[in-house]
Amino acid sequence: MRVITVDDEELSRQVLREYLAACPDVTLVAECANGFEAVRAVSEQLPDLVILDIQMPKLDGFEVLQLIGPRIPVIFATAHDDYALKAFEVHAVDYLLKPFSQERLREALAQARTRIAQGEGQTPPALVDEVQRRQRDRLLIRDGGNVHILSVDALDFAQAQDDYVLLRANGRNYLKEQTLSDLEASLDPQRFVRIHRSYLVNLDRVAKVELYAKDSRAVILKDGARLPVSRMGYSRLSERL
Repeated sequence: MRVITVDDEELSRQVLREYLAACPDVTLVAECANGFEAVRAVSEQLPDLVILDIQMPKLDGFEVLQLIGPRIPVIFATAHDDYALKAFEVHAVDYLLKPFSQERLREALAQARTRIAQGEGQTPPALVDEVQRRQRDRLLIRDGGNVHILSVDALDFAQAQDDYVLLRANGRNYLKEQTLSDLEASLDPQRFVRIHRSYLVNLDRVAKVELYAKDSRAVILKDGARLPVSRMGYSRLSERL
C-alpha cells in the first residue's frame, strides 16, 4: 500500500514515518508539509492512501481533499475533534485524534485496506485521468494569507514575470509563483497556446489575429486585450485555429 502523509508539524510526520515503517505492506512514497505539496504529490505519485492533517496554513485538509477528489482514500489525523462529523460526511476512511497509538493507526490502515480492496474493480487509468484532470482544471494561487482556487476556464491569458506568472481571469490579475513553462505544461495544449516567450493564451478568448507590421502580429482578445505573437507562436496558433 503506497501512502502519502500530510502534516505541517515535523514531529507529527516523524511519528507517522516510524509507525508506518513497522507495517511491512506499507510504502511511504511522500511526506508533505502543506496542502500545496500534497496536491502535487498526489498527482505525481497516485498513492493508495493519504493520511491528512486538517488544520494547516494556506490550504486545509478539506480543501486538499476537494482538489484531489474522493476516489483516493483518506485518513484524517488531527489534534481537533471538531471536524469528525465533516470528515465522515466526505467519506474519510477513519479519523485519528492526536496523539494516537501505533495500534490505533493499524486499525485505520486495516479499514483502508478494505476500502482499497472494494475498489479493485476500478480501472487504474481512469483514476489517473481523474486526478490529472483535476490538476488541469484548477489553479491554486496564494494571495497573502488567502488561497484562491481558480478554474482554468476563467483564465484569459498568462504573462511571464521572472519566476512568476501574471494570470488574467475574471476581470482581475493574479500573481502566481511559477514559471510560464511550468504553467504551460500543466494546461491542456488543445485549449492554451504559447504565442510568445512571455505569453500563453486561452484559445476561447481569441477574437482575431492582426497583422500590424511586416511579420509582426498581435492577438486581439474578445475583451479587447492585445497580446504580441512571435513567429513560432503564430505557427502554433495557426495549427489550432
